[in-house]
Amino acid sequence: MKNSSAKDLTTGSAMQLILSFMLPLIFGLLFQQFYSMVDTVVVGKLLGVDALAGVGSTGSINFLVLGLCNGICAGFAIPVARKFGQKDLDGLRRFVGNMIWLGSIIAAIVTLVTTLLCRDILIWMDTPESTFSYAYDYIWVIFLGIPATMLYNLLSGIIRSLGDSRTPLLFLVLSSLLNVLLDILFIVCFRMGVAGAGWATLLSQLISGILCLLFIRRAFPLLHLSADDLRLRWPYALHLLSMGLPMGMQYSITAIGSILLQAAVNGLGASAMAAVTAGSKVSMLCACPFDAMGTTAATFAGQNWGAGKLDRVHQGVKDCTILGVAYSALILLAMFFFGEDLCMLFLDSRDAAAVSVIGPLSRQFLLASLVFFVPLLFVNLLRFTIQGLGFSNLAVIAGVLEMLARGIVGTVLVPLLGFTAVCYASPAAWIMADIFLFPAYFYCLKKRTCIPADNPQESGI
Repeated sequence: MKNSSAKDLTTGSAMQLILSFMLPLIFGLLFQQFYSMVDTVVVGKLLGVDALAGVGSTGSINFLVLGLCNGICAGFAIPVARKFGQKDLDGLRRFVGNMIWLGSIIAAIVTLVTTLLCRDILIWMDTPESTFSYAYDYIWVIFLGIPATMLYNLLSGIIRSLGDSRTPLLFLVLSSLLNVLLDILFIVCFRMGVAGAGWATLLSQLISGILCLLFIRRAFPLLHLSADDLRLRWPYALHLLSMGLPMGMQYSITAIGSILLQAAVNGLGASAMAAVTAGSKVSMLCACPFDAMGTTAATFAGQNWGAGKLDRVHQGVKDCTILGVAYSALILLAMFFFGEDLCMLFLDSRDAAAVSVIGPLSRQFLLASLVFFVPLLFVNLLRFTIQGLGFSNLAVIAGVLEMLARGIVGTVLVPLLGFTAVCYASPAAWIMADIFLFPAYFYCLKKRTCIPADNPQESGI
């Protein structure tokens, strides 16, 4: 298996391997959030509060649709990591060949459905008339770019499953810088409004995907597919779907709760919408290490499950817990002093009235999330480890619990308590998910100890 880019996570210090794999992911996610924040900053400062609220109100539906696609891609990568851990390169290539078929079909279907139903979805979400056109112009372009998003996530998932988390980072850095330039070009020079921010994101994602494809062709000889590898094999396709669809559904189910919550926030007016938008952007930026940890946990668990080293999987969870708790304390301290200043980056400082109202609200929202970052740590760590061990169906239950918590807060508590209830919706969702994930993790670990990764009844191939 001669390949300078692939990395075996089944031997060596678990902590060192986790850190070396996770750090590039963190930087990559930070850059993803960076160019997402650039869209929001440019929109908020140049186009006003209504435009900012409109773009922000699409966050939950964006998460539902793109989360479905990203979750499917992440699930597809798990069998690749397992085959790599087993050193079964023929099986690995067949999985990759079938990923290409399934990814293309899913991207086409999701793009068609979402672009056709985009206006109806925003109406159902009770998007205010003052922000409706901004929301529609932005999210329609994002939906149109779903094939580009699928391309990048499929290919970067394959690269990461082989132990290389650095190369996707480089491509994200490049595309992030391009996104900044395109934002300025489309919004400031071409006066394309919020649609310009959408087009900037679409083109940046497409370029990232193309770069991943070119890199795979050059740096991964083990991924040079033959015509036989590209043949659609139903056992392989069904196994991929059994891993990918539950992960995609998990994101989408979680997002349904977010949509219900967003509909409640929309009823509180543009100031509350803008505060949640700004606070959410900073919160997501702060949560990047947990997202990176989740991806690391899935790849680490998948490779070590394939190698039959379940003790290393549990050691990886313990090491990630130490890292995550320490980070949670540090980021809470930092944002207590500087969180509101970061939230204010999204607003035009000349609008004193808006700043005076939205600033304290966005800080309240941000700090309420950060206080509960340890539960969020375990949501990502345990859920992705469970998925890496091949139990994607169980991970869906955690998504259902998150949906129920956000839905209850949005439909019952927000009308009673207003903005304060909005602030604690996500923490409630994380705690609900953890109540299930802890016993589920130990069940999965025990189950995998009894059933090896190459068991034909388990793998289905």
